[in-house]
Amino acid sequence: MKKLTTIVFVTSLLSLIFAPIWAQNVTGLVEGQIVEKDSQTPLWGATIVIEGTQKGTVSDAKGHFYLKNVPVNAVLSVSYVGYSTQKIVSNNSKKIELAKNNFLNDEVIVQGTRANSSSAMAYTNVGAEELRKSNLGQDMPILLQFTPSIVTTSDAGAGVGYTGIRIRGSDASRVNVTINGIPVNDSESQGTYWVNMPDFSSSVASVQIQRGVGTSTHGAGAFGGSVNMQTNEFEKDAYAEANASGGSFNTLKTTLKFGSGLMKGKFTIDGRLSRITSDGYLDRAFSNLRSLYLSSAYFGKKSMLRLNFFTGKEKTFQSWYGTPESRVNNDVEGMNAYIDRNWLSEEDAKNLLNSGRTYNYYLYPNQTDNYAQDHYQLLSQHTLNANWNLNFNLHYTYGRGYYEEFKPYDALSKYDLKPFSQAGEVVTDANIIRQKWLDNDFYGSTFALNYEGQKGLKFTFGGGWNKYIGRHHGDVVGGDIPAEYIGKRYYESRSQKTDLNLYSKATIAINDYLEGMVDLQYRTVGYVMAGIADKRQDISQTNTYSFFNPKFGLTHKTGDNSSAYVSYSVGSKEPGRQDFVDNPNKKPNPEFLRDLELGFIQKGTKVSYQLNGYFMDYKDQLVLTGKLNSVGEPIRQNVTSSYRLGIEGNLTWKLSKQVIWQGNLTLSQNKIADFVEYITDYDSGEEKSIARGKTDISYSPSTIAGSNLTLNLGNLETSFLTKFVGKQYLDNSGLEGRTIQSYLTQDIRFSLPVQTKWTKKLAFTLLLNNVANTMYSSNGYTYSYIYEGKTITENFYYPQAGFNFLVGTSLRF
Repeated sequence: MKKLTTIVFVTSLLSLIFAPIWAQNVTGLVEGQIVEKDSQTPLWGATIVIEGTQKGTVSDAKGHFYLKNVPVNAVLSVSYVGYSTQKIVSNNSKKIELAKNNFLNDEVIVQGTRANSSSAMAYTNVGAEELRKSNLGQDMPILLQFTPSIVTTSDAGAGVGYTGIRIRGSDASRVNVTINGIPVNDSESQGTYWVNMPDFSSSVASVQIQRGVGTSTHGAGAFGGSVNMQTNEFEKDAYAEANASGGSFNTLKTTLKFGSGLMKGKFTIDGRLSRITSDGYLDRAFSNLRSLYLSSAYFGKKSMLRLNFFTGKEKTFQSWYGTPESRVNNDVEGMNAYIDRNWLSEEDAKNLLNSGRTYNYYLYPNQTDNYAQDHYQLLSQHTLNANWNLNFNLHYTYGRGYYEEFKPYDALSKYDLKPFSQAGEVVTDANIIRQKWLDNDFYGSTFALNYEGQKGLKFTFGGGWNKYIGRHHGDVVGGDIPAEYIGKRYYESRSQKTDLNLYSKATIAINDYLEGMVDLQYRTVGYVMAGIADKRQDISQTNTYSFFNPKFGLTHKTGDNSSAYVSYSVGSKEPGRQDFVDNPNKKPNPEFLRDLELGFIQKGTKVSYQLNGYFMDYKDQLVLTGKLNSVGEPIRQNVTSSYRLGIEGNLTWKLSKQVIWQGNLTLSQNKIADFVEYITDYDSGEEKSIARGKTDISYSPSTIAGSNLTLNLGNLETSFLTKFVGKQYLDNSGLEGRTIQSYLTQDIRFSLPVQTKWTKKLAFTLLLNNVANTMYSSNGYTYSYIYEGKTITENFYYPQAGFNFLVGTSLRF
């Protein structure tokens, strides 16, 4: 109750602080009714926005809407999913008739899994135009970094290659990602590898980021948030487009796009071909990325059918080892101590001492990650009658690839190889080159049956069935070993995962000012593993889980363009494959989350803002223990009780016609009730446990802030982008010596469209990243051990690039 009182108090206080800012002088009242053109059926939830502002409202269950403080002769944009948008000039009263438009039905495909004004939760929508402004080659997480409560990182340091995203401190395995409602998260690790989808943002029409449990969706459970992407922006006219950009670290991106426009009033074909190359900020951390996107669609009077195919292929030099703390701090004494206690070779020691901040541990020329992934989607939408429509979708993903590693003086026994004689001596350790392979199939279907009635009820019944088959194996492909050892397969395993979920959600208009939301999901997961993992341990086992995830919410319309909401949601998710592999003697438990959200939204002609408080209460959350597995990855174990308590605020302020400021701030506490750390004692050969008590959850900064100040001077748009991320703990011990220091970065973006007679669009963009040349790290890891009676802690970081730039041009015919 104390935590709930805190949220209510802070939210109310900030509402009072902002109240004077958004108070406006009354200049006019607009009221009207939105109806379907043919049947005259009222449309509930239509969006009415004053053009050029954030101010707007939605129609109620009877189609009515009211807007105060509307300037005389203001232009109102009226839109509704599946209908043509209308623009009208404000007056005192108006009946607005919207006609159905089959060519906008792509939006209906994701309607079942997206939040809206009645969902009683925090979310942010990002449109294609906003993505295009910064889309110069960096991955999707980097393009979304200025939205609330998000922290991003890049292994190679420049936003190309392996990148990651955290929402409210929750890592990628807790962030649900879908494309057109189809799950993207890897079924085993539950993470999303954006490097497998190069330049995908060039084919995205809109992104919705939900924070917290969010709406019922498909795939891995959302414990920190969801990223819901929609492709397929309908293009009525034929077009061709070329985009090129380049900049620091020899980064180069080329994109070609084309579209047939609407053919014979029913068919469209769209495509994209992309390539991105970069040397990366870190030494040797190159990326070579290629992708293709094709989409064809059929539009009928009552049905829409779309076939999507997109593929990506990546080759990246590994940069995921991290940089020792002493190297980041240029501490020569510390580096020499690190060399001694880790028995570094002369070559490795020279690399560490001489490389500088761009140090990369790996020296073997082919220490690369190689992976390709093909996606097929068959999407359909059918209008059954005036009130009912059905979405039914099929999908298939095929992934395959490997990463190659050089392992110096590794034990032959790890590879089931016998010792051999060389120069009269028995060799038990040798240089080994190995490849770890994964190829997998992921397929299934999703559906949503939607009802929109005239009596204050919207209802969706949906679900999905998905199956994953993963095949893992490791091969010895080289090294200082006999020729007959080459090709040895030293482990092989197979995993199969079946995921079924069904959900029912309804929005009910209790009266003209109050709406209720109910969302009930049942999910069952079957997971079968068989074979030998990379430590040559038998991982054969079968696990089955059943989850019930209810969600309830109330939204109260407090004014013509303001509302307050409260929701309570339950989330649950199964452990990942590595949790089973790393804990063979104690099976990990599934995780559970209770999420309370409450907030206030105000939209005005000059100022709009949202305040959202949250309390996320976990049971059996899987957290880092301090132990590492055989390949140096942190091991997770359940903790009985933990929570996240915070408040998020975001503000859009139109200071003038030329100046707009957008800002967001998240303040939070992220705690484990009673954490026990485990440290390996090499002196005794045992593990030592240390009770740390109440500690901070790792990678969960208590302060996250973002700012975008935009100046429009003629055609030139200049944006000043600022991001602040507070201190993060590398593990859950709560020790100050294991932290990522807070950092502040500032970027400047220039966008200049040029009017020409021979093109539909010509635009230039210049992005100056980290203009203050801040030397910071956005990610890291730590482990500790006891040796010769001393506790040794090894901290590793992922340094990010200092000042760098990207410049691009876009040409459209």
